[in-house]
Amino acid sequence: MFSTIKKAIAASVLLLSLSSITFAQGYRILTAADFQGTPKITNYGAVAYTNCSISYNYQVRRLNGVFKLNFNVQMVMNKGLSWLNRSKVTNDILPEVLKHEQGHYIIAYLQQQEVLRTFSQTRFGRDYSIVVANIFNRIDAKYHQLNLDYEADTNHMQNRVQQVSWDKYFAKCLDNMPVVGAGY
Repeated sequence: MFSTIKKAIAASVLLLSLSSITFAQGYRILTAADFQGTPKITNYGAVAYTNCSISYNYQVRRLNGVFKLNFNVQMVMNKGLSWLNRSKVTNDILPEVLKHEQGHYIIAYLQQQEVLRTFSQTRFGRDYSIVVANIFNRIDAKYHQLNLDYEADTNHMQNRVQQVSWDKYFAKCLDNMPVVGAGY
């Protein structure tokens, strides 16, 4: 039974930190070395777990009644919280497990990119802190649901046909991702 559990996207607001964006970690391919945490026993036999977190901070500057926000949005693969059950993941299935876990990483990366784009395209007023939180929470809920859908559709990697379909979907998303701040 080759199953995995959904990746957690832990969102944390760091600091209140001009309408520019700082890019954080870039997209990359996961390896077994990225999974340094201790495997957890689950009731559905998970063999791997990917934990990524998205955080943001911003600085506010007011110029002539207009609020300019300078954002920093980071996505981090939490290696110490991510794990592979090496007693169940043999070398034969490791590439398949990593490919499935890559999907969870991609979902976190897509979330980070959407947060960056949306923040860069938004004009903020006096209620900027509420607007920022609402934007982030809305996008976070969307990608949380995408993670749940991914796990359900692939049956934790066991449905190979659906896994291939999701792999194609992720490739298309990455290939067609709009540039952050393009045209703004």
